Amino acid sequence: MKTKIRIFSVGLLLALAGPAVAALPTHIDNQPVTSLAPLVEAASPAVVNIRVRQTVSTRSPFTDDAMRRFFGLPNGGGNPREVQSAGSGVIVNANEGYILTNHHVVENADEILVTLLDGHLLEAEIIGTDAETDIALLKVSADDLTEMPIGDSEAVRVGDFVIAIGNPFGLGHTVTSGIVSALGRTGIGGGLEDFIQTDASINPGNSGGALVNMRGELVGINSAIISRTGGNVGIGFAVPTEIADSVMNQILDFGAVRRGLLGVSISPIDAAAAAALDAPVTGGAMITVISPNSAAEKAGLQVGDIVVEVNDKEISNARELSNAIGLLSVGDEVAIRYVRDGESLLTTAELGERITTNVAGGDIHRGLSGAEFQSTTASSVRGVEVPAVEEGSPAAQRGLRNGDVVVMVNRQRVQSIGELVEAASENRILFLTVQRGDRQLMLQIR
Repeated sequence: MKTKIRIFSVGLLLALAGPAVAALPTHIDNQPVTSLAPLVEAASPAVVNIRVRQTVSTRSPFTDDAMRRFFGLPNGGGNPREVQSAGSGVIVNANEGYILTNHHVVENADEILVTLLDGHLLEAEIIGTDAETDIALLKVSADDLTEMPIGDSEAVRVGDFVIAIGNPFGLGHTVTSGIVSALGRTGIGGGLEDFIQTDASINPGNSGGALVNMRGELVGINSAIISRTGGNVGIGFAVPTEIADSVMNQILDFGAVRRGLLGVSISPIDAAAAAALDAPVTGGAMITVISPNSAAEKAGLQVGDIVVEVNDKEISNARELSNAIGLLSVGDEVAIRYVRDGESLLTTAELGERITTNVAGGDIHRGLSGAEFQSTTASSVRGVEVPAVEEGSPAAQRGLRNGDVVVMVNRQRVQSIGELVEAASENRILFLTVQRGDRQLMLQIR
């Protein structure tokens, strides 16, 4: 059985044998603290272990069509096999049986089994998922469930003590403690990100588990780690409850996440670019394209405007603007502060609906099988987004990752699914120029 956590490798040599451990807080709400046991005892029943069964195809070693035909193998040459994986989840509504977890924990699941702290085994159904925020909502039917209150992740500060509860390595309920190391982390794995970083130990199997404050409130859903070895090195990430709760409510209200759209293309602005434009800013996101009849056009924004704040939150680069808008819902009113001709101005925009068209990578090129592609104007980079890549698929083996944006095919610019399909259809070998976070790389697809 595999245990689930999103792991992102880093090219670092670790000088220490392991991560530092934060000391226990001495007081909470002016009360002396001698142990975290009462907090853990109250919170643990709301955290569940999740086992997922899914069927995957074993790929043939003969990837060439001619070789398959020669040996009389069917297309793909694969045989289905059953695999199991493990993760965690948090009960947030005991009456309705709602459980928050990660999208990647339950993705492509054929069966989901939930184990409570007392050992009871329940079958769960998926109510909805959102790959871009890595949040999924499950439902179980049971009496006497214990829920965890949802806390205010906006009130979390760097240095706050937290505990992580989950199912690391499939061992069962495990509790670790640490502090909040940083806030607003982005560029970790693609998608819409605003992570809480913590040094509380998070390991494979902790995905979907709880990040809990010292009042026993849920402030994050543990989602990813950075590691060279696959184990904890003190750098873990959790999706803030502000995001998880918003995704859950949209799934319950609309059956899916209806992500807001401003209707602009943007480029980053740093101090050097601002100086060249004689703009009194040190960062932000400059509008380069405005879609007709979009929320941006109706709000009076213009090409060349530099967005520096959204809802009173500073915007220092293009990715932060993309995240800030993408985490809001259709119809939300957003206050946008921008700079035009050296003057700071404020406007309000009512977000439209982001409409995407998804195409399976295998329909474009066999080397892209296992990836999804979508045309969208929500990205800060003009191109074709990759919202999902199946683990172990041909696309994954060739280096494609969730959140990548394809900007060129064989040095030909592509900005839509149609342009990508057209460019790929004319070539057996593809050289994809991909934007990943703040850098570009080229992938060869055969």
